[in-house]
Amino acid sequence: MAELGSGTWPPATSRTERLVLRASEARDRAAFIELFASPEVGTYVGGSRPREELERAVPEVPGRRPGLFVVELDGTMIGMVTLDRRDAERPGHLGPDAQEAELGYMFLPEAWGRGYAAEACAAVLDWFAATSPGEPVVLCTQTANDRAMRLAAKLGFAEVERFEEYGADQWCGVWSPVIASG
Repeated sequence: MAELGSGTWPPATSRTERLVLRASEARDRAAFIELFASPEVGTYVGGSRPREELERAVPEVPGRRPGLFVVELDGTMIGMVTLDRRDAERPGHLGPDAQEAELGYMFLPEAWGRGYAAEACAAVLDWFAATSPGEPVVLCTQTANDRAMRLAAKLGFAEVERFEEYGADQWCGVWSPVIASG
């Protein structure tokens, strides 16, 4: 259950109506640094990191790992969507076995409010449903993050629990192909 999806990584590049989802490449390095250095992006994910630190730490090809999809618009990275196994030590699980697939995403502020996150996350959820039939996905976010709460509802996540983590109220929801299509 540790692996996400089946087959080799990265999956084939996929296209939505407006976006390309693909594996990370060296040309994405500046966008990765911008994502993690942005105070706006960092608001609900533990804060931003100093640009100088990121310049030293980010590898030539950042984000080259299973579960990370670069989101590209017109040839430029605007964000990323991730699927990871939720750490068993953290709250926000469906059952005692933990290790659920967890959807995450980050987009550059200039891409906000245009529906790109919904489009990209829906495509990743479709990919996951095809490669891991019947397996649910969780999404946890701060309740204060209105945009993330709206996106979770739009994608079909149903509330499982609320808890406190990182000094903030958190919301955790579950998505499954059965729930999403029902």
